[in-house]
Amino acid sequence: MDLAYLRAHPEQLPTFLTHQRIRETPVGGGDICAASRLTLDDGHSVFAKTWPERAQRPVPEGFFATEAAGLRWLREAGTVAVPEVLVALPDLLALEWIEPGEPSVDAAERFGRELAGLHRARASAFGASWPGFIGALPADNTPHDGPWADWFARTRLLPYLRHSVDNQALDARAAGLVEEVVARIGEFGGEEPPARIHGDLWPGNLIWGADDRVWLVDPAAHGGHRETDLAQLALFGGPPHGARIMAAYDESWPLADGWRQRVPLHQLHLMLVHTALFGAAYRDSVVGLARATLSGAGRATVDG
Repeated sequence: MDLAYLRAHPEQLPTFLTHQRIRETPVGGGDICAASRLTLDDGHSVFAKTWPERAQRPVPEGFFATEAAGLRWLREAGTVAVPEVLVALPDLLALEWIEPGEPSVDAAERFGRELAGLHRARASAFGASWPGFIGALPADNTPHDGPWADWFARTRLLPYLRHSVDNQALDARAAGLVEEVVARIGEFGGEEPPARIHGDLWPGNLIWGADDRVWLVDPAAHGGHRETDLAQLALFGGPPHGARIMAAYDESWPLADGWRQRVPLHQLHLMLVHTALFGAAYRDSVVGLARATLSGAGRATVDG
């Protein structure tokens, strides 16, 4: 099997893997999926993701189809680098292999401009035309005209708050703070039309390529608020050259007044996903972000 054959016959990939006709090397794939590098007969490599055998349940219906749809939608904007989807099957996803490189200032500045271009490509509504996932959890992508704040509270905060309470990751005090954020969400401003966003843009979902570009992977793509992507990018220490990314972004498409104070609000979504998925280890982060949102004094900035 070579790359041309794979593009023409993507459904054959599992058969070749089963019969060990392709060299397979495990690679890091994150917390959800098993991942490997496949080396084809012509020397090309492919990145493949599968649902891990250790999982306690079968692959959720539409899981890989959702990721494939999101990647294609981001890629069609023609701005930021997004790997080509080669195979999208119910239990397997295979993508163009991105050779990793070292972070550079030039790549960071280019990425900032390209990310602004992606967001300016817009979306027809908040949500998407395909079912959503964030990690292994479902995300409500039902298209909605807005306003953004109401949509964000209903689809990106409350479901993961409920899940986090049900699994006892959040106690009554923490849940009450998030509920207050939801009740007051219209006070925080920043309303904008829906942007074309990655939706899970923490720094681990960037690949700094050997081609001196930054590539987007593992999206939860949908029409959302561009500040959500930028706020998520600041989590967990932020990416290399984060200040240069933000400067280039803001030069290409200036952010609205007050965006720094809204960073905790946008980060709250992903931290609630973490408490829903991984438990109470992230409780303090949720509490801190909720308090910062309510005080309007959040200083978790994206610009270093």
